[in-house]
Amino acid sequence: MNEETLTNIHQQWMQMALSEAMKAVGNTHPNPAVGAVIVRDGHVLGKGFTQACGGNHAEVEALKNAGDVSGAALYVTLEPCASQGRTPACTSAIIPSGIQTVVYASSDPNPSMAGGAQVLADAGIEVVANVCQAEADSLNRPFFHYIQHNMPWVIAKAAISLDGKMATRTKHSQWISGAASRKHAHGVRALCDAIVVGVGTLVHDNPSLTVRDAAIMGKPPLRVMLGKHAPKPWKDCKLLSGEAPSRFYVIHDSDDALAWSELGMDVVLVENYEAAFQHLAADGCLQVLLEGGGKLHAACLEHGISNELLLYQAPLLIGGVDAMSFWHGEGVETMQNALHIANIERQILGDDMLIRGDIVYPA
Repeated sequence: MNEETLTNIHQQWMQMALSEAMKAVGNTHPNPAVGAVIVRDGHVLGKGFTQACGGNHAEVEALKNAGDVSGAALYVTLEPCASQGRTPACTSAIIPSGIQTVVYASSDPNPSMAGGAQVLADAGIEVVANVCQAEADSLNRPFFHYIQHNMPWVIAKAAISLDGKMATRTKHSQWISGAASRKHAHGVRALCDAIVVGVGTLVHDNPSLTVRDAAIMGKPPLRVMLGKHAPKPWKDCKLLSGEAPSRFYVIHDSDDALAWSELGMDVVLVENYEAAFQHLAADGCLQVLLEGGGKLHAACLEHGISNELLLYQAPLLIGGVDAMSFWHGEGVETMQNALHIANIERQILGDDMLIRGDIVYPA
C-alpha cells in the first residue's frame, strides 16, 4: 500500500472518530471532547466518545465496545493520556489490549497528561500523529485555550440593529432579533458552560438565562452576573429560581452583595473582570457565553477577555446617542488600534444576519 493510499485511509477513519467526538461536545468540560474508533481489516470493531467528567475516556469506551482488538488500529482525536487523573491513563488500557497501531489527531497540550505517544511507541505500538489535526484542534478550542491561558473561551454574543444598537435610549430591547436568531442563540447556549451578563442587563431585563428549544447534553449552563457593584436584590429575580445554578461575581463588596447571598445566591468577590473569568475556568467552565450588556462587552473587549464574536444583526435602525451600543465604552483611538475579526462566518437567519468570527487584538 503506497503512502497516499494509507494517508487517505487514516483520514477516512479519523473522520469517523471526529464524528464520535462531536457527540461529546458540551458534556466533558473541564476535559476535552474526544472520539475513538477501532478498525481491523476495514471493519469497525468498536467506537466511543469521552463521557462526562469522571467517566471513561473515548479510548476506553471504544475498547469496551470492541471485544477482541488484537492487531487492530485505534483512531483517536487526541493523543492518549499518559498519566492518571480522575481516571487511569488511557495508555494503560491500550498497551495490553493487543492494539497494533494508534493514529491520533491532536497532540495533548496538557503537560500533566501529555507523552502518551512516546509511552505507546516504547511499548512497541506503531504511532501515527497529526491526522486531521486542524479539525480536531478546532473541536477542542476551549480546552486548548484554557491550558494555554488559564482562561475560558469567551464568546461575545449580542443582538444588534444595523447601526450597532443593543437597546433604545429607554433600555427597551425585546426583541431586536427574530425568532430564528433567538433559536440559534439557544443552541449556542446549550454548548456553553456558563452564560454571563452585567448588572445593567440583570436590572433592566431580569433575564432567566436558561436554555430553551435546544437539547442540553450535560448540566445546564451556570447563570452568572458580573459587576463592580451589586444592585439591591429583589425576590422575583429570575436568577434566584431553581431552573439552573447561579453565581454573582462582585468586584466591590457591599451590604447588597451580602443580601444576595442571604437569598441563596452564590456570591464570589473578585479583584477585577479577569479574575472572575479565571475563577470560572478553574471551576470547569471552559466555554462561556458573554451576553452583555454594552458596558460589560466594552470592558471585556478593552481588557482582551473576549475571544469570539457572535452577532445577530437585525434590519432595524434605532439611533440615539444615549441608546446602548454593543461596545458601550471608550473604544479605540485610531484605526490601527481597531480589533479585527478573522475566520468570518455569515449566515441568514430569517431576516437577520449572523456574523461570527474570532476576535484578533492588535499587537
